[in-house]
Amino acid sequence: VPNPSTCFNIFHLVFLSHGSCPVLECWFMKEKVGGGLSGGPNQDKSLLYVHKHADSHRAESHDAPLEVNPDRLYFVTDPAATLCHRSLNPRRGSSNKPMCEINPLHPQPSTLELAVPLTEPALSPIYLHADWLSTALQSFDKTMSISAITRAPTGTKEHDVILTLTTKTVLVQSRLGAPVLLDCSFWANPSSPLTGTGFAVEWRYQFRGDGRLVLAYDGKSDRLSHTGEEGATLDFEALHGRGNASLILQEAKVHHSGIYICSVYLPYLQAQVAMELQVVEPPSLSIHPSPLPLTAQGQTINIQCEASGFAPLSLDLHWEFKGADGKTKVLGSGSLSSHRQLWDGTYTQSSRLELDTADLGRAGEVACVGVHPGGTRRVSVEINLIGFSSPSIEDSMAMVGVALVLYGLIKLVSWSFSGSGNNKTSIMWNGGKEKWRFLCG
Repeated sequence: VPNPSTCFNIFHLVFLSHGSCPVLECWFMKEKVGGGLSGGPNQDKSLLYVHKHADSHRAESHDAPLEVNPDRLYFVTDPAATLCHRSLNPRRGSSNKPMCEINPLHPQPSTLELAVPLTEPALSPIYLHADWLSTALQSFDKTMSISAITRAPTGTKEHDVILTLTTKTVLVQSRLGAPVLLDCSFWANPSSPLTGTGFAVEWRYQFRGDGRLVLAYDGKSDRLSHTGEEGATLDFEALHGRGNASLILQEAKVHHSGIYICSVYLPYLQAQVAMELQVVEPPSLSIHPSPLPLTAQGQTINIQCEASGFAPLSLDLHWEFKGADGKTKVLGSGSLSSHRQLWDGTYTQSSRLELDTADLGRAGEVACVGVHPGGTRRVSVEINLIGFSSPSIEDSMAMVGVALVLYGLIKLVSWSFSGSGNNKTSIMWNGGKEKWRFLCG
């Protein structure tokens, strides 16, 4: 699908609403002749005029802007109105536009084992002799993807939608262990002879070049032909009743992260949409030792932070110190260990900090912070230092208060002893023949 920033501008026609359906601005991808590498994509600007009813096209203006070849104007009838979704029709003047790519299609029997029975040898191929297009769209807000197959009598531009496949979960994030629903629904035109012989659904998984079959279902014989993933299933009642082919994962696991492709097969036709699942679990943090031992100022404390049970791998671990004055100081990431994968696919990592207490003040809080796609986590522990050289104002005031209390107690005791005697106190000092007597009271 082309980058929206490269899309052309057609000011007086593009995305004007015709009824409730937009005019879709697309790129028509030409088939290369002779193979080999070329100097760039061979594509034409194109417009799709979409309506729910074929009669609506009669009143449509067929005048194309200069930027568009008249041969690239297509008039599409979509009875299910899938292509009329509001997310394909942005506000006028918006820079966000849907992405749309059109490719020529040549229907042919499928070689996929579960789809082979859909092709009946007695089916007349005359219906297939027509102009077929496969259109891939993504909404302007990138929340919905659509694959549409259309047919027009040879030499005409009036197309009927034969099959659409839609997902509204282009990107899904899930916590570990939570149930997941990957949306995929299809509509097949009941007027087409290709829709009366059954269908097939296939879900595949891809991640970093590796792929596997998740689930395959033969709708013609109502048979689940393959389940390659434990806990993966479909809602079969909704599938046959409403065309809901959504994949249900009962419990999200780390290895479920990746790209999922939903494919629906009719005789001679196939449509598919892709979506991404991200299983995201934030880390659980712990500090050792906790609590921290009482430490003399100037000594170095060794602290370790353990981050465990997180996915994906991306994690930023760092340390912070918050002093008694409320100011925060970033201490860096410390010495980081390598990642280690646990039995459930999550990861663990640790950071060791050698904390020099010389410039930290008398007390504060040391925190380990983990910044992760699943959220930021923090754990902290208090630190108290002894032997601090210069007392704070609070300490000085406290010592003055203690001194005043002690002085008051001494005076109180002195008065008590003075009042219990005969108001006389004799102090004798014998230094030879002299005697002193003091009269008190």
